[in-house]
Amino acid sequence: MTKAALTFLLTVAVPVAALAQNGAQNGAQDGARTPVPAGQQAGFDRIRESDLRANLGLVASDALQGRMSLQPGDDATVQWVAAEFAKAGLAPAARDDKGAPSFLQSVPLVEYRPNAAANFLALSSGGTTQRWQAPQIMGGYRDDVDLTAPLAFAGYGITAPGVGYDDYRGLDAKGKIVVVFEHEPQENDPASRFGGTGNTRYATNRVKALNAQAHGALAVLVMAEPNRKHPSNFDRYMRVGGSARRNPPLPQQALVDDALHIPVITINDDVGKALLAGAGQSPGALQAAIDKALAPQSRALPGAQVTLHLENTVRSRGTTWNVAGLLQGSDPTLAPETVIISAHHDHDGSSGTDIWHGADDNGSGTVGVVELARAFMANGARPRRSILFTVFAAEERGLLGAYYMAAHPLRPLATTRAMINFDMIGRNETASDQTTGLIDIPADTTNRLNLIGAAYSPDYARTVAEANRSVGLVLDDRFDHENALNVFFRSDQFPFVLNNVPAFWFFTGFHPDYHHTTDTADKINYAKMTRILQLSYLSAWRFADEATPPAFVADPPGQR
Repeated sequence: MTKAALTFLLTVAVPVAALAQNGAQNGAQDGARTPVPAGQQAGFDRIRESDLRANLGLVASDALQGRMSLQPGDDATVQWVAAEFAKAGLAPAARDDKGAPSFLQSVPLVEYRPNAAANFLALSSGGTTQRWQAPQIMGGYRDDVDLTAPLAFAGYGITAPGVGYDDYRGLDAKGKIVVVFEHEPQENDPASRFGGTGNTRYATNRVKALNAQAHGALAVLVMAEPNRKHPSNFDRYMRVGGSARRNPPLPQQALVDDALHIPVITINDDVGKALLAGAGQSPGALQAAIDKALAPQSRALPGAQVTLHLENTVRSRGTTWNVAGLLQGSDPTLAPETVIISAHHDHDGSSGTDIWHGADDNGSGTVGVVELARAFMANGARPRRSILFTVFAAEERGLLGAYYMAAHPLRPLATTRAMINFDMIGRNETASDQTTGLIDIPADTTNRLNLIGAAYSPDYARTVAEANRSVGLVLDDRFDHENALNVFFRSDQFPFVLNNVPAFWFFTGFHPDYHHTTDTADKINYAKMTRILQLSYLSAWRFADEATPPAFVADPPGQR
């Protein structure tokens, strides 16, 4: 067994890594696995490859037209999931607009198309004005914007008390437009207080924008780090191809009542350099000074005035739905506590005769949640805590359904003990334009599962590794130690991590069909998908039944 096959949990306690090694070895040694507990066997046996084939054939079919959020194909998927939850015997976990029990939690959205030909950013300084439009600036906002304000540089845009770092210390951002770098300081240093080389919660643009908003900023301009050793977020996105290059582009969507209510615009290197010309140092020197000793370099940029004009060619409202069903726990004392098993039902829709089928992304997760609902309800015994089975809306448009439920929880987040999120659990990981040169892919991924988020709960990781003794998958944590692909905050577990819920993303990795029309049901590794669901069933049982639930680590340390 190679070292690459044993990468899971290398940053946590040695005993946990040893469990991962045992799990990897068990995958190759029939008969060496730990027996499934007798009280869980019936549900374990109910997880059927034949079900997965039949259900995914439906969810990824031409008839559902790629399940675009707010389109009929996705609405039909919502109704199918709700019907399957009802047939399995789950209880409705939400309420309709009349207050009656329902499997559907409505998620009100705004859909809009930015007018790239009209949108612009302008800088007035020293008696001259510079103006930029797409592709030098990218993005949009749900409302039209005409805004002129002073400019400030806010470093990486991060306030992290637990790390002892604050880009806004001593900076008055109120009434200003702020420029911030992507990612986070010292991201290539394994000993960085920002979780070593992996992404932490602070690295995503949404968290930075909410932080800027909390400090009174009116808008955020995001530029790639000048000294980066990876593609910018925009360049990485464009490497995907497929739906990323659709013409016209996919519509953008936002929550009607989103907590974020200031625009966030991406700017290229040349625009960033011009905006920071009055900072007294080059952008690269500013980044180097921050990274050298975690010393913020934020500052006002006197005399610099920025105008931001954003408008939309189309703007409308609609409603999509999270689907949620509840298995009530067996212990009256622990039943109010919750374990979430989740996925998302939407994908990228269709364009003319092309259909983005989304079999792996995320038909696989959708049918996986349904299969686990059947498995738990078919089992005679129930765990002590309750399990909330949830299939989220509008993930592809920005994790919108998950953010909505995190803001409007159906059960208290304070007593949500763990979350298993499925997003792409059906394929073998293979090289693609998105990942080439950015992450190493093992030669054989036919039995490999990537788990994302281990640093935020070593207890959770240990539980999964122990459950894997009965299944024998190879568990892999590579994506927790890289920072180029931004994987940590690209699926629906992330809004719950922001709320201190131990939450992992179960993920079989990228492949060339990701966000292409060729992501079809015939390419799924159904045997592997079945094993992943078996592991998830046993893990969820432990989370829902063990005396001490997994703890959450708010600011994971780097490697010391």
